[in-house]
Amino acid sequence: MKLRCAILDDYQQVARTMADWSSLLDRIEVQSFHRHFEGEDETAAALADYDIVVIMRERTPFRASLLARLPRLKLLVTTGMRNAAIDLAAAASHGVVVCGTAGKTEPAVELTWALILGLARQIVPEHNALRSNGPWQSSIGTDLYGKRLGLLGLGKIGSRVARIGLAFGMDVMAWSQHLTQERTDEVGVRLAASKEELLESSDFVSIHLVLSERTRGLLGASELRRMRASAYLINTSRAPIVDQTALAEALLNGWIAGAGLDVFEIEPLPKTTYSGPCPMF
Repeated sequence: MKLRCAILDDYQQVARTMADWSSLLDRIEVQSFHRHFEGEDETAAALADYDIVVIMRERTPFRASLLARLPRLKLLVTTGMRNAAIDLAAAASHGVVVCGTAGKTEPAVELTWALILGLARQIVPEHNALRSNGPWQSSIGTDLYGKRLGLLGLGKIGSRVARIGLAFGMDVMAWSQHLTQERTDEVGVRLAASKEELLESSDFVSIHLVLSERTRGLLGASELRRMRASAYLINTSRAPIVDQTALAEALLNGWIAGAGLDVFEIEPLPKTTYSGPCPMF
């Protein structure tokens, strides 16, 4: 009898083609789910008969309560080597082995710069205006050369983002709680004396930190108010690092010029009827 394997949150329907599953198919039956499950009840019902579950990042939480409802589950595989959405202690108590895959840093770096350039050159609103016969070139772009790029985090991804910023001729500064002068010298950027200095002096602030109890809510209303009204915030790390209510207030009230986001506390985003101005993409 074959083991049953479920792949969750395969929105683009590409999981079966992104890896070679052929060596497993004589022993494992693989099912890919393209639609996100709404809530724990739906998730538990859909996965009750599966021995293996492969999850994408932190899109579906595996808390103790869900793990207790999946008695057949023996192996939980996550993309990447960190996943804050998995209760590791509960998994161990239920005899579930948790493992992760290797991950690439290049996609996150490239996406970060796509967001920075999109914000700086107002690509999305100008594109939308062109397609809807709106005003021609109604905005003025922001040059990157000579501007300050402030990085919260200078690990594998942050350091690569920094090097591209330097290539654009930007003044790159970095800060994190345990960042050292030796590390910033190695990358060729400046060490901010404090988080506050980085926020107050940067034209672009990009987050490249791991989500932890130390970084959760790192940027709240008081921190966002420290940023320049002309500054942009980019987050391709984890949504809870920024207080989402405070960020919405900052965007709607013009505390900052805009935000480029690839992460949200609820994914996929719930449908909304709001159509007012919000400088975010």
